[in-house]
Amino acid sequence: MLIFTLRRLNLFLITLLVLSVLSFSLSFLFPGDSLINRTGEVNASSERIEFLAEKHHVNDSIIRQYFSYLSSVLSGDLGVSMTSHMPINQDIVALLPATIELSLMALFIAMFLGIPIGFLAAIKHNKNTDKIILSLSMIGFSIPVFWLGLFAILIFSIQLGWLPAAGQLSLIFEIEHRTGILLFDILLSNSTHKWQAFIDATLHIIMPAFVIALAPATVFVRLARTAVLEVLGTPYIRAAKAKGLTFNQLILRHAVRNSFIKIVRHVGLQFANLMTLAMITEVIFSWPGIGRWLIESIYQRDYTAIQSGLLVLSSFIFVVHILSDLIYALLNPLARSEHSGS
Repeated sequence: MLIFTLRRLNLFLITLLVLSVLSFSLSFLFPGDSLINRTGEVNASSERIEFLAEKHHVNDSIIRQYFSYLSSVLSGDLGVSMTSHMPINQDIVALLPATIELSLMALFIAMFLGIPIGFLAAIKHNKNTDKIILSLSMIGFSIPVFWLGLFAILIFSIQLGWLPAAGQLSLIFEIEHRTGILLFDILLSNSTHKWQAFIDATLHIIMPAFVIALAPATVFVRLARTAVLEVLGTPYIRAAKAKGLTFNQLILRHAVRNSFIKIVRHVGLQFANLMTLAMITEVIFSWPGIGRWLIESIYQRDYTAIQSGLLVLSSFIFVVHILSDLIYALLNPLARSEHSGS
């Protein structure tokens, strides 16, 4: 397990290095001066420009400039926004937890719905139930998330009035910012109306979370179905069947339990897909997350925010992917072999 972990950490460091090179290159690819694109200080005085040029070694080689940029990133200096003139690291720290909260909620919904339905499809293999589930999965995966979000607002917010159409919490509640995860902050608060606020925040997150979860849920359906069918075709299942175990015992004791291990390795990839879908959904539902902030930065041509936001978001997604691989290795000893983790 130690060797596997070291290999994954080595891959993690190499990937972060490549991401930093790509992020650094954007300052030269964007229109305008590369120093301003990197720092975001569009209204800086001539003295300030000279100071920044010396700090970032603009007159030195490109390698020296890259290591200067890498040093700034590692120290937490991501520059300032070209539009708001606020430090970008403060914006990311304030907005990233909201995106994590929404993505985790969507991930739980996708797994809670998709995995049992996939198990059912595998149990009813090649029957009408299996065919109907696969057909609905294809339809659900093909629905554009922006269309689904607008349709959900039209039905559940405007016509039925069941769920709020936008935002994270009603303005009548004031919750102290502690962790950034609103549901946790509400539970940790000393407000006398925290349970009303918790219900209100839950109603706000339900619709965007379900909209994001639809496509990954259909993927989990197919993953769970395939995993169960693979387990049912293994020799030890045939041996258990020869011992006289019933079909229900095979499914509950062996197939379902061992299929979960195969599904875990795909959670990291699906979380990356969720983060991508969340960027679009946050704009539709006015969710105060980093995805909405990043898209607004693209509209406003805030090159410094785009550069730093993509670096942080990509790094976070890769961290989740590494963690899912480590959990999979803990559950499956075969994954720790010499050819795994590459």
